[in-house]
Amino acid sequence: MPNFLKICSGGQTGVDRAALDAAIACAVPHVGWCPKGRLAEDGVISDRYLLTETEAEDYYERTRRNATDSDATLIFSPLPLEGGTALTADIAHELEKPVLIVEPANCDATAISDWIRDRKINVLNIAGPRESENPGIYASANLLFLQVFEVLNQR
Repeated sequence: MPNFLKICSGGQTGVDRAALDAAIACAVPHVGWCPKGRLAEDGVISDRYLLTETEAEDYYERTRRNATDSDATLIFSPLPLEGGTALTADIAHELEKPVLIVEPANCDATAISDWIRDRKINVLNIAGPRESENPGIYASANLLFLQVFEVLNQR
């Protein structure tokens, strides 16, 4: 799979977890920060995800560190952005890093792959709503990320 790319995500249910699972399935390296105690809405985040715990249990520190440690951020979410997803976009913009917002109803794996390649992104932060905020988003995000990694591998 893409030998230049590493995925960074926080491990929350929904989009974060979909990105990590797609990365693992496609042998794309992954990293990320998660809250102290490996907290997520469904309990403790599995050790299968190679995440580092922050010193705080709140999600703000995790979100900031993932954006800081990445070259760019891809947000998979319906509009308008809300909650932690909006916070992620705000932090990435504050850090003056590229942000791509992809709506589930209008996603194109080739266009996303081109965006990653054109910007020479090595570490990509992927974020979006948790599953409870947008039921079904894990499945649609996971499928998209599998397609993106496949397109990147072909080029």
